[in-house]
Amino acid sequence: MPIQYPASTTLAPAMRLREFILLCAALMAMNSLSIDPMLPALPAMAHDLRMPHANDRQLIISVYFLGTGIGALFFGALSDRYGRKPVLGSATVLFIAASVACATAPSFPMLLIGRGLAGFFAGASRVITVSLIRDRFHGDEMARVMSLIFSIFIVIPVLAPSFGQAILWVAPWRWIFWALSILSLAVLVWMLVRLPETLLPENRIPISARAIGASALTILTTRQAIGYMLASGVVMSGMIGFVVSIQQILFDVFDAARIFPIAFAAMAGAMGIGGLANSRLVSIVGARRLSQGAVILLIIISLIHLAIIFSHHESLASFMIMQASTMLCVAFTSSNFSSISMEPFSKGAGVASSFQACLTTAISSVLGGIVGRAFNGTVIPFTLGLLGFGTVALVIILWAEQGRLFTRPHHEDLREIEF
Repeated sequence: MPIQYPASTTLAPAMRLREFILLCAALMAMNSLSIDPMLPALPAMAHDLRMPHANDRQLIISVYFLGTGIGALFFGALSDRYGRKPVLGSATVLFIAASVACATAPSFPMLLIGRGLAGFFAGASRVITVSLIRDRFHGDEMARVMSLIFSIFIVIPVLAPSFGQAILWVAPWRWIFWALSILSLAVLVWMLVRLPETLLPENRIPISARAIGASALTILTTRQAIGYMLASGVVMSGMIGFVVSIQQILFDVFDAARIFPIAFAAMAGAMGIGGLANSRLVSIVGARRLSQGAVILLIIISLIHLAIIFSHHESLASFMIMQASTMLCVAFTSSNFSSISMEPFSKGAGVASSFQACLTTAISSVLGGIVGRAFNGTVIPFTLGLLGFGTVALVIILWAEQGRLFTRPHHEDLREIEF
């Protein structure tokens, strides 16, 4: 069915909800295509660019994440002023240019500069995509749409390492960046041709220190918003730790370099299953109940994993089972936490989304990077990190909800969406 937008928005009548979901998933997938295909290529990059230390290859991933967090701080406010579409289009063009710079980088420092810039401009796709969704949906309804987008988007990180490995079979690692540039250009054209402007004229906010400060103050003083943003950042730290560590864990700990794309897909695929299940369950159970239960389960799984490790029964199979279970839990937190924290912001969604993306990315990049740098040839630092992140996130949620878990406010306001 077509999306029923207000008459005051400028929309292409043919834009249906399914296409909207697919386009949003494609926009978000550009971030995964900037990360996961690089994983099997990290050893080749380290060799060609003469990286001094083995753990330095993690910087190719973590610098990108940091750039995304910084960029996210700017693009939301710009999209609240000038509209979602022109800001997203301009940032995507610059993202493509930065990816080309990575493809031609002559040294490791130049590659890191290109990665940081690519991450900076990629911050727009994350922030503005969330704003696009918030322009149309809220609460559990938004969580359901986010989950549907997430369940489609997750196909990309599942297949991306295989995509990167396939390129390495026929071309040098630099062609991963060229392929990323070409795919990004295709998504850009799709967006420019098909995506309508979703920001209502009356919801546009001038760019001023006072307006942005007022929005930031609202976020900081709204316990629900800031609490779930912080919790999201802490939980996602485990995901960042996984992404920056997984190549070394599978290659060095389990000697599983040959099956890396398959093993990665098996573990990441659990997120796709979780995202699809969340999209079905969130309108029945509620975003809070699902996400809070998932955090508690994440803590339990991490404790079980540590027991397996310290009893000397760890194997590739047990690691993959535990990590797939962890990914399943994360799938029930990411879109739900985002939706809950965005509930209060029908106006200023861009600034709120920017603040959310910047805060969560900054937290997850730093904490996840610390876990990655702590890699010592075992999975113990990584698993301890997951346990700590889950525990801290639960404490933050308890604060945000004033000690009351598994509630479902505004249930009576939920509207059914026809897909």
